[in-house]
Amino acid sequence: MALKLEDKRKIVAEVNDVASKAYSVVAAEYNGLSVAQMTALRVAARKENVYLRVVRNTLARRAVVDTEFACLSEALTGPLILAFSVEDPGSAARVVKDFAKDNDKLAVKAVAIGGELLPADALDKLAKMPTYDQSISMLMSVMKAPIEKFVRTLAEPHAKLVRTVVAIRDQKEAA
Repeated sequence: MALKLEDKRKIVAEVNDVASKAYSVVAAEYNGLSVAQMTALRVAARKENVYLRVVRNTLARRAVVDTEFACLSEALTGPLILAFSVEDPGSAARVVKDFAKDNDKLAVKAVAIGGELLPADALDKLAKMPTYDQSISMLMSVMKAPIEKFVRTLAEPHAKLVRTVVAIRDQKEAA
């Protein structure tokens, strides 16, 4: 069934809106996947707050023109599904990577982040990026470490004195 011009404009506007807010995008070829497999992929994407859409390549090219994913235009060939990371940069890559482990028919064609087109093998690097909460946790541990070391250094002379007194007491009791 052919799309009407209004429907095409709606699709382009929707994808453009998501692309303008997204952190990264993964384009994967889905040729050969069954409907049940595609449904499972969409469910997994929905759980991770990843926008997943099958869009005609001409419409996708128009949708990403004024976004940082304009670099993706030349990679849009063949039957592709676009996965946009809405919350954190690695979420779409994690969803696609996890799904591709069990389904070899899903082949990653391109990855884009920060206005830069990356090859398909960059999916692993993007998938390993920490989430927002993990990043904050890592930052807090780095900020907390010097203070902890300072407190341990201040407490060590007193602890050493107590250990020495206890050793002397034990030595006198044994004699």
